[in-house]
Amino acid sequence: MHRFLLHFFSILALSSLSVGTLAMASTTPETSKIQLAQKLNCNNAQSQAEINQCAQISYQNADKKLNQAYKQLLPTLSSSRKQKLITAQQAWIKFRDTSCQFETSQYEGGTIAPTIYFGCLEKTTQQRTQQLQEYLNPER
Repeated sequence: MHRFLLHFFSILALSSLSVGTLAMASTTPETSKIQLAQKLNCNNAQSQAEINQCAQISYQNADKKLNQAYKQLLPTLSSSRKQKLITAQQAWIKFRDTSCQFETSQYEGGTIAPTIYFGCLEKTTQQRTQQLQEYLNPER
């Protein structure tokens, strides 16, 4: 788990850079300086680090859509139902995160673990977004 967290936090650190660049550092003496890759192309990712970062970006986009649906739905509900949705959403987030941690545990310590984790988050978030949208448009 410790390795996974190290990989996870290194991906988070990379995500703090602008989406257009990816910083990569090498520990070998001949390439010890930080090299900046050209613009990140998620349609043609060339390394596991790029694939991991693209998976994180995809999840973040799915999360934005979820939050939009949630913010649209909330004001349409009565006070009682609004509180139930808030409670359900908090429980769902805990479930999603724990479930994806379990799914990723099979790859613990591997460089693919962040891709699996963010892919799980994205898929589960998309499913929840669809559920919330169905509450907004029950006739569909």
